[in-house]
Amino acid sequence: MGFIDYISDLYTFSSRRKSKRKPMQTVDIKVKMDCDGCERRVRHAVSNMKGVKTVDVNRKQSRVTVSGYVEPSKVLKRVKSTGKVAEFWPYVPYNLVAYPYVAQAYDKRAPSGFVKNVFHNLPSPATASHERLTSLFSDENPHACSIM
Repeated sequence: MGFIDYISDLYTFSSRRKSKRKPMQTVDIKVKMDCDGCERRVRHAVSNMKGVKTVDVNRKQSRVTVSGYVEPSKVLKRVKSTGKVAEFWPYVPYNLVAYPYVAQAYDKRAPSGFVKNVFHNLPSPATASHERLTSLFSDENPHACSIM
């Protein structure tokens, strides 16, 4: 049917264009929720959006996960319209970060097993020791081992 649709679009003289469908996305948002009423208000606000398939609210982690054909910025705006302080989910599992306990990544308020998603510009300890060992016995190094 792709070819027939292409030909029909080619010979259609209407000024109205077909809008592209948004891709399926999963949006994680951090929202401070204290009670069942807060949770219900956020769930109701997000579930009424066009294109939303599933809404998962985890009050213990202060996390709202929305899946569907939605734009992340519009979901965040809708959650903020409930009067709650909201931001995109800033955490990743700690096993995915090279240095999870660096000062910028570690956050006491993060749920257990999560750290902030920050980029570290630290050298890998394996490559740093490897470079030192290879230059230790090099002929170009004037401070090399004198035993050789």
